[in-house]
Amino acid sequence: MGPARAERAALPRPRVRPDLDGLPLFRGRAAEAGMIGLDCNESPFPPPAAISAAISAAGELNRYPDNASVDLTTRLAERYGVPSAGLTLGAGSVDLCVRLIQITCGPGDEVVIPWRSFEVYPAIARTAGAVVRKVPLTAEHAVDLPAMAAAVTDRSRLVFVCSPNNPTGAAVTRTDVERFLSEVPPDVLIVLDEAYAEFTTGDADPLDGFGLVRELLGQGWTNVVALRTFSKAYGLAGLRVGYCLSATPVAELLGRVAVPYAVATLAQRAALAALECEQEVRNRCGHLVRERERMRTALLDGGWNVPVSSANFLWLPLGSIAVPFAAHCRGQRILVKAFPGEGVRVTVGADAENDAFLAAARQFVPADTADTARRASFG
Repeated sequence: MGPARAERAALPRPRVRPDLDGLPLFRGRAAEAGMIGLDCNESPFPPPAAISAAISAAGELNRYPDNASVDLTTRLAERYGVPSAGLTLGAGSVDLCVRLIQITCGPGDEVVIPWRSFEVYPAIARTAGAVVRKVPLTAEHAVDLPAMAAAVTDRSRLVFVCSPNNPTGAAVTRTDVERFLSEVPPDVLIVLDEAYAEFTTGDADPLDGFGLVRELLGQGWTNVVALRTFSKAYGLAGLRVGYCLSATPVAELLGRVAVPYAVATLAQRAALAALECEQEVRNRCGHLVRERERMRTALLDGGWNVPVSSANFLWLPLGSIAVPFAAHCRGQRILVKAFPGEGVRVTVGADAENDAFLAAARQFVPADTADTARRASFG
């Protein structure tokens, strides 16, 4: 090392925020050839019309996208029967989660979340300097709305309600949400995160967050927001398009903190094409729901504890053997999502992929075979 480099190495490091020490880094899947990916809650079905639309738009890559996403916003407004002014698009619904925290929270403010839930919630709250209040799930692995209402304080600024909850799959009912809304102060923003709403087919008293927010807006409510995404049911995880319905003043603030041109032209065109394939999307969701129930039945028959799911994944509350089970699956060339000490989330994939997972599960024997309560066996 020369003198100049040595002198430079001795200089102080840039000043960064010490409160971000230990902030968990979101690690998506690293590309691994030949692996069955049941870890990211993606759709196993490529969307042909959306792909064609994206390819057709590729000739415009030298131009910036429409920053207001006018065509897609107009189409979504027509679909849901809402004013365009209340719709906001983002690079996936997680982009909108970040912005919702930005417009509500500063240092010391509180964000109330169910836990375990979407792993990004605590990280993005902390980047705003907010305090995260985690409310445990119920014994049925569902969001505990009464406990969440009780956790709201005068410092609370935002509440996330994830339904169906990621990673446990449990959904809340509309009746319970309406009761919850009446118990939370009107100056607290309530976010209904419905990334998996299209898979709630057959649920009793299902929550339709968009429909509920539309009704509440008509009654003058301004503190309830609904989020959805094209990443799951519509199969556009690789293009990142999420959308949000809110009161117009909230939408205006979300626009002010947006990263310019966040939703690419290819993404906008693909989402527009996907919206014209509603029956195809419903058919594919219906197939995944049937596969979900087939997998759950097989696992239950084998002695596994598998809570009811309303999403496109299943939750295995394996506790201390979550990581060994995920490692076993990896050994079978199958990726699942492990939450150390808690459980494993398994995405419903294509039929053959699901069969491969079930076969791997049959072969799993925990190291502590004396622990019969935890041992999962198919016979």
